[in-house]
Amino acid sequence: MIEVYVDGASAGDPGLSGAGIFIRGHGTAESYSFPLGKMTNHEAEYHALIKGMEICLKQGYKVVSFRTDSQLVDRAIEKKFVKNTSYSPLLQRVLELSDQFDLFFIKWISSKDNKVADQLARSAILKQ
Repeated sequence: MIEVYVDGASAGDPGLSGAGIFIRGHGTAESYSFPLGKMTNHEAEYHALIKGMEICLKQGYKVVSFRTDSQLVDRAIEKKFVKNTSYSPLLQRVLELSDQFDLFFIKWISSKDNKVADQLARSAILKQ
């Protein structure tokens, strides 16, 4: 199983944002850092997950376990519902992508357990 750690970060809320993705499995590790432009921290969290999912699908990874330190994103995916309707299109994209995996899991982890993805997300902010 592939483990994927994702994190979004914003310098302000909204502010310049970045996505960090750290993928490990099958004896390899991959790191990605994407500038996202100006958005809220919650939007950045969703975009980090979406980018991670797109990378995994492109790489042919079909059994994946995602880790996020965003309780908002984790709960929205588990319930398939968002209170703030501005996140609905992002949630819908996540759900569409999740259907393309043979097995898709997402788990909330603490920020201290997501330091690599956090560092990648913060470095992406500086690339803008």
